[in-house]
Amino acid sequence: MIVVIGGGVVGLACGLSVARRKRAVCVIERHARAGQESSTHNSGVIHAGLYHPLTSLKTRLCHEGRERLYAFCDDHGVPHLRCGKLIVAGPGDESSLDELIRNAEANGANLHEVDLGFVRDREPHVAATRAAWSPDTGWLDADAYVQRLAAELERHGGVLLRGTPATAVTHRPGGLAVTTPRETIDAEIVVNAAGLWAHQISAMAGGEPFVIYPCRGEYAELAPHARSRVRGLVYPVPHPSGHGLGVHLTRTATGAVWIGPTIRYQNDPADYERDRLPLDAFVEPTRRLLPSVTLADLRLGGSGIRAKLHPPGERFADFLIRRDARVPHLIHAAGIDSPGLTASLAIGEYVADIAVGR
Repeated sequence: MIVVIGGGVVGLACGLSVARRKRAVCVIERHARAGQESSTHNSGVIHAGLYHPLTSLKTRLCHEGRERLYAFCDDHGVPHLRCGKLIVAGPGDESSLDELIRNAEANGANLHEVDLGFVRDREPHVAATRAAWSPDTGWLDADAYVQRLAAELERHGGVLLRGTPATAVTHRPGGLAVTTPRETIDAEIVVNAAGLWAHQISAMAGGEPFVIYPCRGEYAELAPHARSRVRGLVYPVPHPSGHGLGVHLTRTATGAVWIGPTIRYQNDPADYERDRLPLDAFVEPTRRLLPSVTLADLRLGGSGIRAKLHPPGERFADFLIRRDARVPHLIHAAGIDSPGLTASLAIGEYVADIAVGR
């Protein structure tokens, strides 16, 4: 038996990949419904692999996962759009846009500069001094994707135990034992896909230490009367801090337009609401993309928390996907922040290769 701890998109994708290889697998999820944390508290963007270093797992698995994800959505009726993304530069952003285009080209991603006529035709209300277009970027309904992953896992013989936290992970001959409030499950391999709690699972199992830094992102939305001003995905040039892609505009399949996320490191991995930003804090960052916006055009949206492996003073950390250095029966799939949703199916295959081989 292989036990996956965590029923978000990564844990479900790992479980599905193992189940497809005809191995017994059980995914345990502490919430009553799968995917209730980072997996569904995000922009839902399908990324093209523009931003991260060529040699990183983030880039490799984003490229592999993107086409798998589009195919999965097509095959299983998950609402999605292959709508492309416009990245716009304002005054002073030109060199950063050039750097982004060079990085995308090195990664083998399709990103090319477009003229301002293209911007006006596609997004007439958006401001730009220069812009680039990513045709492979898209959007999906993340909750629908989670539920289809869960259904496919079970269809292939895997087990999903909802409302089942791991309370202990102990060593036994030939593997590990995962204790829950109801039972103890003997496991040949344990996959740690516990998201914001992955470092605690590693410590519980006697694995190597690492730190997950919770990072909250908050959203506003355009009010219904203002939604027609945005037709697709509009991003700024990434912020030099490297902590995020900047407050961007995401039009969903239902016509809603999300604004965000912001970025703030915090200590509590479960605090989505305390000290939320006031609505007027979104006016200026939205106006950088959409100058006509006023406070009356906005309303508050949701929030999400990313599981980062690097502290505020650092710019980049790759996914942690490998066997634990101390406990060979433990495999980590940790620190899966963006582009983890896009990469999820490729992460599942990568983990299954480590756990059971092809």
